[in-house]
Amino acid sequence: MQSLWMLVACAMFALMGACVKLASEYQANMSQIILFRGWPSVLLLYIWALYYKKSLRPISWKAHLLRNGFGVTSMWLGFTALSMLPLSTAISLNYTAPLFIGVWMLFFGGTQRDPVRTLAVAMGFMGVLAVLRPSLHANDLPYAFIGLMAGACAAVAMLQVRQLGRIGEPEWRTVLIFSCFVCITGAGPLAFLGWPALSWQAYAALGGVGISGLFGQLAMTRAFGLGSTLLTAVLQYSTIIFAAVLGMVFWSDLPDVVAWGGMALIIASGLLSAWRTYTEDRIMQGHDATSKN
Repeated sequence: MQSLWMLVACAMFALMGACVKLASEYQANMSQIILFRGWPSVLLLYIWALYYKKSLRPISWKAHLLRNGFGVTSMWLGFTALSMLPLSTAISLNYTAPLFIGVWMLFFGGTQRDPVRTLAVAMGFMGVLAVLRPSLHANDLPYAFIGLMAGACAAVAMLQVRQLGRIGEPEWRTVLIFSCFVCITGAGPLAFLGWPALSWQAYAALGGVGISGLFGQLAMTRAFGLGSTLLTAVLQYSTIIFAAVLGMVFWSDLPDVVAWGGMALIIASGLLSAWRTYTEDRIMQGHDATSKN
């Protein structure tokens, strides 16, 4: 069942990426897209928290500010890349966060520097080069860089999410506060620029962004809560495959053999990094249990 929930989440996130691209093509601006990504989650989680009388006060505002600063920045950059690049390419670049975590551990990790992380970084780097070389024109390279920066910011946000979990912050409150920040950054520019007129197709795509993003977030949270963190982390890379299929169906974006190989390397790099992080966490938990005894 955990595998099914994570696959549903991946399909929803790939669909969200497709809806972002469609909304942009129908002239929705990035602020509108970001706002629609956030408000369904805010509304549902706020009603749920009120119904079950959950406290909305966070344990640490500082940790949330760091998580949301990098997380919201990653979303803006990632959505910008999605609007301008082939869907599978943009999604692949957005999923390079483990590669950046591996780079950080490789150069600044001290005792956590090891051959496994070195191999993961090398594989991920080759994968990025393979994805970019056959699929992009020179004019797309700035947006590819934006996609990579989205992955880098997501890496910092992921580390902060882990820190929030360690201090006891529940997942629902982390998602709610993040969604509030998303809405604020989306609504801010619109308050000054006004709301541009849109076609019904644009509103349909914006609705798809919000609904698919919400269901993807809920399914992913459910998957992480049901069992193995390692299995969930492994399955999340199926988003790249779903995105490639949607890109072929809606935009006729057919990656060539080199691009498919690059995606495979990025996925393998992420899986290797996830496995290494999982084994390190298990070892740390074992040391903690031993010290308590």
